[in-house]
Amino acid sequence: MVVFVVKGLIFDIKRFEVHDGPGIRTTVFLKGCPLRCFWCQNPEGLKLKQEIMFYPERCISCGACMATCPRGAHEIRNNIHVYFRDKCENCGRCAESCYSGALQFVGKWMNVDDLIKVVLMDKPFYNASNGGVTLSGGDPVMQYEFSYAFLERCKSEGLHTAIETAAYCRWEVLEKLLSVTDLIMMDIKHIDSEVHYKATGVRNDIILENAKKLAETDKPLIIRIPIVPTVNDSPEAIAAIAKFIQSFKNLMFLELLPFHRLGEVKYRALGIEYPARNLKTPTKAKMQELIEAAKKFVTNVFSA
Repeated sequence: MVVFVVKGLIFDIKRFEVHDGPGIRTTVFLKGCPLRCFWCQNPEGLKLKQEIMFYPERCISCGACMATCPRGAHEIRNNIHVYFRDKCENCGRCAESCYSGALQFVGKWMNVDDLIKVVLMDKPFYNASNGGVTLSGGDPVMQYEFSYAFLERCKSEGLHTAIETAAYCRWEVLEKLLSVTDLIMMDIKHIDSEVHYKATGVRNDIILENAKKLAETDKPLIIRIPIVPTVNDSPEAIAAIAKFIQSFKNLMFLELLPFHRLGEVKYRALGIEYPARNLKTPTKAKMQELIEAAKKFVTNVFSA
């Protein structure tokens, strides 16, 4: 008999998290995202493949990567490490041999059994704090078969489950995940489809339609809005989203998340441009203005 094992490509596991759902949680970050938000704070989670991140400032020019790379993707020139991404096949050998952490291999294939062992180490903390497990990314819908299998296993272990998603997928995918999920945290970036397309690379028709369908379920729903200058940092833009969700009976609260540039160094490490480099974090006064705009339609509004 042939047994097929579902595996997921994971780029991070954060334990003792308190921002991704109720209580103390373990957040599992899956690679792959259907959107291309130009301000994304986790660019290492965008592509559904393993990647190399290179931090030249950490390099000690030991040459270990040169000795292990089968494609000659690394050279030391005048004590400067030069990395040729076009030659790299992402085998990860260089990262394994890197003493200083200048090279990091992003993306580990794990099966449900391996991942659940990690998660269950903190079950006493979940029980004590009414916490649990959150799937994030990327976006869990990109690896929905693994997401479902893992969440199903979590439920069999008595764990509270949550997912963070942009909901850009077929409703059937989201509906399947709902059957093993206790809490949905969903991003909505903008109501205007054209603005949404320019900012994220996709239109929002599917997203808004899925939001309406989520509102018809009995699953607790948190709507999150990343506040991004030049995209949606106006009272009008936030009020439009708040008005759209005001009738959602399962809405727990609306959360406004101010843009920050903490992910900028990751873009450099991946060798890609950081389009949001000229944007600044919204001030507290700006965030309060947007909160007040949202409260005209939604009672429970918070800011991170």
